[in-house]
Amino acid sequence: MRGEYKVPGGKLVAVDVEVADGRIATAAVSGDFFLEPDDALEAIDAALVGEPEGASVARLTGVVQAAVGEDVTMVGFTPEAIAIAVRRALGHATRWEDHTFEIVHEGPQSPAMHMALDQALSEAVAAGTRRPTLRIWEWGAPAVVIGSFQSLRNEVDPEGAERHGITVVRRISGGGAMFIEPGNTITYSLTVPASLVEGLSFERSYGFLDDWVLGALRELGIDATYVPLNDIASPAGKIAGAAQKRLAGGTVLHHVTMAYDIDATKMLEVLRIGREKLSDKGTTSANKRVDPLRSQTGMPRADVIEAFKNHFRARYDTVDGGVTEQERARAAELVATKFGTEEWTARVP
Repeated sequence: MRGEYKVPGGKLVAVDVEVADGRIATAAVSGDFFLEPDDALEAIDAALVGEPEGASVARLTGVVQAAVGEDVTMVGFTPEAIAIAVRRALGHATRWEDHTFEIVHEGPQSPAMHMALDQALSEAVAAGTRRPTLRIWEWGAPAVVIGSFQSLRNEVDPEGAERHGITVVRRISGGGAMFIEPGNTITYSLTVPASLVEGLSFERSYGFLDDWVLGALRELGIDATYVPLNDIASPAGKIAGAAQKRLAGGTVLHHVTMAYDIDATKMLEVLRIGREKLSDKGTTSANKRVDPLRSQTGMPRADVIEAFKNHFRARYDTVDGGVTEQERARAAELVATKFGTEEWTARVP
């Protein structure tokens, strides 16, 4: 059995294993990484032999780390990367290439409906009635989306929100607040089986699931990088923020909002935390617009989105699709009972 893992920003690690009586009988690690001294590879292979077929990533990482010691130099990969590749070889994880992804890009939806669609489509992926999905959002109204655990009153100025006609909604994932104006942001959700990030820590899965969009941005001429925990940036500054939720049904919801051309002055009249961040930096005012994608690409928003979709199609097996009637009905139910209610929005007052 063979497993592979491409380290985000690093090298490819592959492991070929054979199993006998519930334990690894042979193991052969390979890849385009760098390792000194050469014979450390034999020590790694030998250390993996005898490990239980169900050994965790943490255990396998420890085994490899002990085998290489402190005198071995590993460039472009880590003991954890080897452990993840072993888990994949043993059938505990899947690769991007093991899935066909559905791309969904439909018309504008209300902020509450977007929150509900994230949950409804995650449930469908968990139930096996939907493929893993990349969904591009179109916004039907300006909004502030706060994280699952954020305080409503600490994040949002109600007078500013009312003055600018801003709808406030709460998502199911953690993280910080997002300020949205239709046409001025690019938001997408990636809903995948948990097997795709099996063995990855919560922190490492961010970079793993964002790797494709970094490639798309680089094709557009932006030197984009992943900045832990959940940001995407360029030399000119932050471009995007991500949030993630691992659902009990066995799916991972990963969504990203990118600034295309945002009115920063208006944002600071609505978001309290924005003012706090500026005051901490000794800044008394903001530029009138935050426009990393517009200024750095020189492209219309719609063209940027099409470039993203085309890059995703080039990297992975995809089909174009849409939200089903059953999924939309489930989302409408969630709007009525959860995402559109004051009880949910103000659950952390």
